[in-house]
Amino acid sequence: MKLKGSQILVKTLIEQGVTDVFGYPGGQVINIYDALYEYKDQINHVLTAHEQGASHAADGYSRATGKVGVCIATSGPGATNLVTGIATAMLDSIPMVAITGNVPCSLIGKDSFQEIDITGVTLPITKHNYFVDKIENLADTIREAFAIAKSGRPGPVLIDIPKDVQVASYEYEEKPVVEKKPLPKVSDDKIAQAVELITQAKRPYIYIGGGAAGLGMGKDIVAFAEKIDAVIGCSFMGLSAVPQNSSRFLGMQGMHGHYASSMAQNEADLILAVGVRFSDRATGNVSKFAKNSKIIQIDPDCAEINKNIRVDLGLVGDVEDAFKRIAAATQSASNPSWLCRVNDLKTEEKQFENEIAAADTAPLTPRQVFEIINAEKPANTVITTDVGQHQMWTAQYVEFDRPRRWVSSGGLGTMGFGLGAAMGAYVATKDPTVLITGDGSFGMNLNELATAVTYKIPVVIVLMNNGVLGMVRQWQTLFFGKRYSNTVLDRKTDFVALAKAFGADGYLAETPVEFKKAFQKALQANGPTVIDVRIDKDAFVLPMLPPGGAIDDIITKV
Repeated sequence: MKLKGSQILVKTLIEQGVTDVFGYPGGQVINIYDALYEYKDQINHVLTAHEQGASHAADGYSRATGKVGVCIATSGPGATNLVTGIATAMLDSIPMVAITGNVPCSLIGKDSFQEIDITGVTLPITKHNYFVDKIENLADTIREAFAIAKSGRPGPVLIDIPKDVQVASYEYEEKPVVEKKPLPKVSDDKIAQAVELITQAKRPYIYIGGGAAGLGMGKDIVAFAEKIDAVIGCSFMGLSAVPQNSSRFLGMQGMHGHYASSMAQNEADLILAVGVRFSDRATGNVSKFAKNSKIIQIDPDCAEINKNIRVDLGLVGDVEDAFKRIAAATQSASNPSWLCRVNDLKTEEKQFENEIAAADTAPLTPRQVFEIINAEKPANTVITTDVGQHQMWTAQYVEFDRPRRWVSSGGLGTMGFGLGAAMGAYVATKDPTVLITGDGSFGMNLNELATAVTYKIPVVIVLMNNGVLGMVRQWQTLFFGKRYSNTVLDRKTDFVALAKAFGADGYLAETPVEFKKAFQKALQANGPTVIDVRIDKDAFVLPMLPPGGAIDDIITKV
């Protein structure tokens, strides 16, 4: 069957199982959009307000499902507007395919209108990218891009398609959905070494990250923790992998992690790290990190082994297979004194949390907000966030009991990520979706409210409004002598009126009762709702490890 390049693109996306794409049309992708119109009964396109919103929506779509998210933009500024979203996906290992148009091949390199070398721009922030200058290569390039995006350590791939390739014609032959490329199996010798180290441990700690979460390994991890009498902690990206109600799970560790989780990791004699990269926010001062512990690291990416933390044993390859083989080969163990010590740490954590709560006399506190969210949200709710204090409070307080319910920018820390990602997550799952944001982050991409209203996406937007850039201000308070340089917003925005101007519902909440009523109404709405939640600008995220600090420097009160 002979088709135009634009038709081949859309047909190949459909062939690869793509049902939804996000994007914004422009001069160099008109032909692609004409093909999308032709096949609109087979593929749904969501028109965002900005290309960055499209890239974040594709990202959120992928995080909530594990599928490859797809976004489309025109050349020049359209393509560069995707960059922040591509980088966000890259830092968190999210499978995504970004498709851009470009000027015809004959005009490449001539500074044509809206021409840019987007493959050069995105080279450091993609797993791979392509400039397709021959139509005969188009379909197979798209298939290869999907294979790369979802294989090994997942990540974003960009395909740049010049205009003349879109309009040229070529034979199209449908092919099967590409499978993930198999990872090598970890050797039996390495598995045996891991089992030996685990068997010797008296204070084992299983540390899980985004890699484990993406593979859906939660049940296996909990079962193994019970078998060897270990406790479980996670990185920021590992949230929702293990149910919150598991007695083994201590929550997130690191700079703003749970006290018990961070302290237990520090006191462990063995850390089994599964799909986690030991980022600086998780380790603090690397010279003092887990200095009395043996560390086993399982990861699909050899570059991660010993990159940030020197480990005693690195296992590179198929993470899930290696973990299952280790679990099967390890004998059951009992470590009652370790669990007793961990229970003491939990008690200490509860005590200082109660002290913080008692000292906070504000009409509405972050903790109260999240207690209401936990009590009212359906079990299958997807929780998305922007970046800042609200993000860390969410990571500390929200209770997850199902995988892939956590959608947040970890590695890049992208303010403005949340609303686009929430829309993508809802389009993918049709599950209740809640965005936790702040007045600073929300201002970055609030234009996507127009998209949510247009498509009747019922995202509940909990806007934690303290009138400041909270996280930076917290650092200024603690480490910069309260010199509040450009962190007091002092904006006059009426977010309730703003929501209504876009066509959304809007509520103001200044007390727990007001927030509960508004949240309950929002969960029943047929479109987006903004709840302007007023909190104290001096509410801090605690505990906190100072930048470059170690566990001994942990701050639990101000």
